[in-house]
Amino acid sequence: MTEQLNWGILSAAKIAREFVAPAIHASARGRIAAVASRTPGKAEALAAPYGPVAIHHDYQALLADPGVDAVYIGLPNAAHVEWTEKALRAGKHVLCEKPLALTAAEIEALIRTRDETGRFAAEAFMVTHHPQWLRVRELVASHEIGRLVGVQGGFSFYNDDPGNIRNDAAQGGGALRDIGVYPAIVTRFVTGEEPGKISARLDWDGGIDASARVWADFTSFTLEFFVSMRRAPWQQMLFHGEKGWIRVNAPFNAEAYGDPVIEIFTVAGGRRFEHFARIDQYAAQAEAFAASVFDGAPYACPLEFSLGNQKMIDAIYVAGGG
Repeated sequence: MTEQLNWGILSAAKIAREFVAPAIHASARGRIAAVASRTPGKAEALAAPYGPVAIHHDYQALLADPGVDAVYIGLPNAAHVEWTEKALRAGKHVLCEKPLALTAAEIEALIRTRDETGRFAAEAFMVTHHPQWLRVRELVASHEIGRLVGVQGGFSFYNDDPGNIRNDAAQGGGALRDIGVYPAIVTRFVTGEEPGKISARLDWDGGIDASARVWADFTSFTLEFFVSMRRAPWQQMLFHGEKGWIRVNAPFNAEAYGDPVIEIFTVAGGRRFEHFARIDQYAAQAEAFAASVFDGAPYACPLEFSLGNQKMIDAIYVAGGG
């Protein structure tokens, strides 16, 4: 009989309702066992499509539920560290929405807690589980485009709603924490390198960084990207080598933003396109998480890798005067 991971969903936020819960339900080794929300009716609405599901109106009650093996945390950013630690100490495995923490020091503390409790914990960077990023990493490593010299990218959407948590400084809002983490994570994932010198310009609005431009020197290449919550939706990543380049059409929200296609140009072979099957990267994340819990399989984005990303975000804020 296939081992099954019984998940508790902590918060009925949009990311949980529309992406993570359906993905867990669709995964081969996961089922939704419980949902907790402090807002009347929300837990029930999220749980409705998934059969018998325990409903809790208190987060601590979900952590005490013996029918829950693992917890997905989709709470506002400022609550991630607190509830990740509580879940680990309650004996649950944890998948926490990004950003896992607001500072690198907080992730270092969570790594210690993970090790003390013996539970598995990870940050929900679903992009590291999408085949298109495994392929880009392979192409860059094989020098398909020659020596990598530069990476450029961007991610934007428009949201100036003062009631939205992304625009709430007290809840850990801001463009860097919400979407700036993505150009950072995929660049580090593809290259295996960490940044050195970082420069940044942050544009502030209502106490949060609404937009940011970032320049970073890595060991063998440079990175330049922008993120904004005050521009029309757009996303793209370009890896530029001495003998070619690779463009990722829908780097972060494959399917929702566009088809997963990478465009490859080399001076020797011209231009070609590689198309990827339509997959749910959130379901791939759930499968990978279960494989790590049950089989000890290596995880694409362990907490140590998340720590490196948070160090980069911390350095961007410092460089931008944040």
